[in-house]
Amino acid sequence: MEGVSFSATTDKRKGIRLDPRTKLILLLTVTTLMFSTSNEGIMNFVKPVLSLIPFVLILSERRFKTAGKYLLLYLACFALERIALTTLSDLLSFVVLAMTSIMTRFAPGIMTGAWLLSSTSVSEFIGSMERMHLTEKIVIPLSVIFRFFPTISEEYQAISDAMKMRGIRFGGKNPLMVEYCLVPLMVSVVKIGDELSAAALTRGLGAPVKRTNVCQIGFHVQDMIAILLCALCFALFLLGQYFSF
Repeated sequence: MEGVSFSATTDKRKGIRLDPRTKLILLLTVTTLMFSTSNEGIMNFVKPVLSLIPFVLILSERRFKTAGKYLLLYLACFALERIALTTLSDLLSFVVLAMTSIMTRFAPGIMTGAWLLSSTSVSEFIGSMERMHLTEKIVIPLSVIFRFFPTISEEYQAISDAMKMRGIRFGGKNPLMVEYCLVPLMVSVVKIGDELSAAALTRGLGAPVKRTNVCQIGFHVQDMIAILLCALCFALFLLGQYFSF
């Protein structure tokens, strides 16, 4: 049909639009450098920049509440971490560092991964993976994962609503509160996994012929800026390791 735009749905998406491959590079950079490096030398400047990446990405989608919660939590843990390193005693410093370091190292990667899942459709992800010529043994499980976690979140919300309708709330006198939520969720996880796998195969992901894709996949100016930022962070990390600055 002439004049019909297949990308109309993706053009309405809010926030910074990046290629799925760029998103994976950002996720790899944030998780690797935040988790595997210390707070010494040049990393004192690199790690705060990396921690701001998920904040900027979430903020660009106008999810101000989520971005604000993440920023406040990270700043609080970052400040406590610095206080523990400089002023607290040995035992207390160890306890505070153990708690805050988990947040400062894991939170940026978790938020970046959550943004990647929420901002990337399955079709866009499959299209980008096909551009990278990855085997379907990798593409199909990853495409199932892309729908698995959002579906689990929806299922958990439905279970919570059902519990509230029946007057079952956490913190009550019933000692089986966790079981009321955990058991239905575990059953749903198994069922949802099977259904998503069957749906992926039904849509032709395992077919021997090449699939078509109407999603617009490609690198733009914002992708180049993000990739250069990742390359710069890795370069500074390597320089800091070799020259100790």
